[in-house]
Amino acid sequence: MSRLLHRTLLSDPPLAVGGEGIYLHAADGRRIIDGSGGAAVACLGHGNARVNAAIAAQLARVAYVHTAIFSNAAAEELAETLLEGSPGGLTHAYFVSSGSEGMEAAIKLSRQYFLEVGQPQRTRIISRRGSYHGNTLGALAAGGNPMRRAPYAPLLSDAFSHVSQAFAYRFQRDDESEAQYVQRLADELEAEFQRLGPSNVIAFAAEPVVGATTGCVAAPAGYFRKMREVCDRHGALLILDEVMCGMGRTGTLHAWEQEGVVPDVQIIAKGLGGGYQPIGGILIAGRVIDAFRKGSGSFMHGHTYQAHPVACAAALAVQQVIQEDGLIGNVRAMGERLAGGLTERLGNHRHVGDIRGRGLFWALEFVRDRGSKTPFDPALRVYDRVKAAAFDLGLAIYPMGGTIDGRQGDHVIVAPPYIVSPAEIDTIVARLGDAVDAALSSIES
Repeated sequence: MSRLLHRTLLSDPPLAVGGEGIYLHAADGRRIIDGSGGAAVACLGHGNARVNAAIAAQLARVAYVHTAIFSNAAAEELAETLLEGSPGGLTHAYFVSSGSEGMEAAIKLSRQYFLEVGQPQRTRIISRRGSYHGNTLGALAAGGNPMRRAPYAPLLSDAFSHVSQAFAYRFQRDDESEAQYVQRLADELEAEFQRLGPSNVIAFAAEPVVGATTGCVAAPAGYFRKMREVCDRHGALLILDEVMCGMGRTGTLHAWEQEGVVPDVQIIAKGLGGGYQPIGGILIAGRVIDAFRKGSGSFMHGHTYQAHPVACAAALAVQQVIQEDGLIGNVRAMGERLAGGLTERLGNHRHVGDIRGRGLFWALEFVRDRGSKTPFDPALRVYDRVKAAAFDLGLAIYPMGGTIDGRQGDHVIVAPPYIVSPAEIDTIVARLGDAVDAALSSIES
């Protein structure tokens, strides 16, 4: 048995010994399609020579400097690349080592913003049930994933409260239109502002397309414009967590580009560095930076490895490859092919209740009965059965249980690298379809 504390102590995971393109190579000789990019991370696949060369070149120059003493060229250029033209009024970046660290930075920055503008009473943040914002205590408190929160509930801050998620498949009523559903959610957010006291709220935080917790759930049309209106009415910030759905994954560089809103603070991570180095960060609106500049002049937060030169060099190379090779266009084209293939292969499957997503970010939700949307007994761990069956067929996917309420519901995510070809998409669909059939055929209806 391994001396590593793996995610389970009951068995050791397969050992990966190499990777090329969309494939990972296991120590036992198997060649596995990385059909989910790990956790929607490996946007360029594996073994990209340009990224590897950029990492080596940075190591030859300088591996590490502390940001209290030096800046570094890789971090400066990465910020310039991401913020060229100040998209949506975002003007500054802050780089850390993970999405969780990015969320922590966003929380602290937002709180300090209101200290800078003379509103110290703002101490509350509203987010959503069925969300995930990271695994550190602050990020976990912000999130609404009951399964992940439960063991640590006594340690989580009560500065966070949660409203309903925008999950039409599960929670839009039969007697309401999409617009009525959106208005109901906006009214709920307004009511939460009123309950807390509108002048006490720092921000509303949400994922534009919810990732692991509910499985690639995009909001109904107009939802984020309504949420933005509530925030603006009460002077609160809008924090958008694009750790999983951003950096091109859903077909635009930023997921918010498809929602008609711009955040005050945006968290980025997975597709930023593509897994070549650990990196995350936040992008910050100019008006927020102006308040700091006119106030204390500094952000009271920091990490030893923030703006790490090698991590930033890797991320810069990843972003350059995405731009130079037109990969966001490929995300859109291959996303359409993936959506069409999944619908054709599994759209009428008796146990596939919903096929949803955007770009190269898609999920299947499994149900015992399609008509009633009744989920399977959680004890069956349907999501794990599908994962195992897919792996046996040479396809790695991302599984999750508790889709509906943290206990009930099963889904799997497919999020292949942006470099995926039409033939590879077809192979992914075929293998996943066979895995679903194999995993669910033995379960009694």
